[in-house]
Parts: sequence; C-alpha cells; structure tokens
Amino acid sequence: MAASGYRAPVAHAAAASQRAGGSRVPGTGTPSVSRPQSASGAPGAPAATPGAVPAGSSASPGVSGAVGGAGAPAPAALAAKVRTLAPSMTRSMQRVAEAVAGDPAGCAALTVTGLAELTGTSEATVVRTARLLGYPGYRDLRLALAGLAAQQQSGRAPAITTDIAVDDPIADVVAKLAYDEQQTLADTAAGLDTVQLGAAVAALATARRTDVYGIGASGLVAQDLTQKLLRIGLIAHAHSDPHLAVTNAVQLRAGDVAIAITHSGSTGDVIEPLRVAFERGATTVAITGRPDAPVTQYADHVLTTSTARESELRPAAMSSRTSQLLVVDCLFVGVAQRTYETTAPALAASYEALAHRHSPRGGTRR
Repeated sequence: MAASGYRAPVAHAAAASQRAGGSRVPGTGTPSVSRPQSASGAPGAPAATPGAVPAGSSASPGVSGAVGGAGAPAPAALAAKVRTLAPSMTRSMQRVAEAVAGDPAGCAALTVTGLAELTGTSEATVVRTARLLGYPGYRDLRLALAGLAAQQQSGRAPAITTDIAVDDPIADVVAKLAYDEQQTLADTAAGLDTVQLGAAVAALATARRTDVYGIGASGLVAQDLTQKLLRIGLIAHAHSDPHLAVTNAVQLRAGDVAIAITHSGSTGDVIEPLRVAFERGATTVAITGRPDAPVTQYADHVLTTSTARESELRPAAMSSRTSQLLVVDCLFVGVAQRTYETTAPALAASYEALAHRHSPRGGTRR
C-alpha cells in the first residue's frame, strides 16, 4: 500500500495516449510512456504525470497483439500463466482461464464454440483469452491443453489443498506452506521472461549506480538485492522512504539502473521514483506480479512474479516475497557471471573479512 497521505494523480487519457503513442504490450519491456527529450535530444525535463495510469488500462489487457512475436508458453507453464494473469482479466475471461486450467483434458476436446458455451461467454472472449495467455489463437491453446493433460495423466500425485484453517495441526501448516512455496517458485520460473531478465542483468552489470525501490515486504527484498550487489563491489542503494527515493532518483542518468519492486504494480510510492528515474534516462526495471500494472509504463524491462492465492492466514505479501526473492537471486547470479573476474575476489575478500565472526568458538574480535 502507498504511504499515508500520498495521492497519485491520474493523467487524462488523451494526454497519456499522446505521450505513449499507444498502450504497452504486457511483459514486452516496451514502456508505454516516451522519455522526455530536450532540444539536443538528451533526456529533458519531466513531462509525464506522477503515478499516471496507462491510457485504456480499464480495458481488457492484451486484447490485440498479446503474443508480440514471442513463442507460445509450454504446456507446463500454462497453469502458471493463468494464475499470474487472472487478476487483471475481465470476469468473463477469468471464467475461460479457470476452465482451461482446471480441466485441460476436457477443454482440449472442445471447439471454440463449445468452450464459450461451457463458460457462458462468447467465441470472441475465448480467442482473446487464448491470445492473452500467449497463444496465437484457440487452436494453439487446445494443443497446449492436450499436452498439459497428458502430463497430468503421467501418474503424478494429486496436488495438496493449501488453504490453511485456524485449527490445522502445525504439521499440516508446514506441509501446506512448503507446497505453496514450491508452487510459487515453480510458477515464477515458468513465467519469467529470460530475454527481459538477460537485458536487466546486462544493464546491472555495467551500471554506474543502481537504485532499488520497495515498500513493506517488497522493501525487504530491495534490501536483499542491494546488499548482494554491494558485496561484489557494485554501487547500490535500497530506498523504502518515498521522499528519499524520489530525491535520489533525480540524480540518476543514462548508465544508471532503477528497479521497482511491487507485487501489485500500483504502489504510488514505488511508481513515482521509477518515473523520475525513467525520465532522467536511467534503465528501468519493474519486478511485479501484474504484467499490465501502472508501474510497467515506466519500465524498460518487466520481470513478472507468480501471483499466488491469498487467504486469511496467508496474505499476498508472504508468497509475493518468495517469488520476488527468486527473481532477485536470478539477477544477482546473472550479474556475478558477467563480472566474474571482479566478483570472485570481492566475494573472497568479504568472506575473509567476516571469517573471525563465524569461528566455532565465537573467535576473538580484532
């Protein structure tokens, strides 16, 4: 949630459309807002409205051209894709998505008309849902459903029901949480765009400076990433104070990197510094559970995390943190690979500096 007292202004649709030249395709890494340019062609004064919502964001995302030339997801990734995108779908599209995820074998046998009748929707809605999930058309979705059904019939044990009740024994709580964490990680890995990830890694590895923004549980993830980068000799700062985040973002320029971590993708206190960094010319990255969320309009690269079900005893902050940490670890390891010649001695030096604090008998402080 945004800090108390923050009010994110909303841009008029016409102005937003003029800046963007059209809305962004979810997950493509193409911001929907153009960087402001000065007369010399360099990033100039800010022109976008803080916290602006993309034009047309109330409409169904990905209705036109959702595929964007990318390959259709593998059958195993279909269920993860549904869980990630369902919250941003219209209710009719959600019914189609839930049907194909819940009964892939049954839906694979249906024509587009049959699935529309089963879900109480229209043929157009079924096709739009297929495209949003990453398939050129319904025929391709049916093929993926058939493949998923075959995998499910290979003898794998049935899934655990992960809803935790107030009176569950602690052993059941452990089993359910462990299963849910595993599923969250698997879904995130299946849905993570490795092209976007590689581009973000390349930017981080050569960045003059990296700023990371996050509030609440996402702020803890931001701290985790920055301490990893600092340990291998890179300059990185984590900001959970929205005022400091913005005043620091003003100092960024081309060659710097700014990363926003927000599960909802609509936290104003995270969107605003990313917008400022974007307008100053920094490379921007969004780590979010909503690929079409407002934060992505200011992101050069979008890394999508799994969206797990919330429950009374398991708020979204718990499962979102798990998936965010996986993405952070992927970023760090990717950077370490690219900078191995400097990373290896930096890690060795940090281990050596702390070795006396981890001796079996406590060691002697020097």
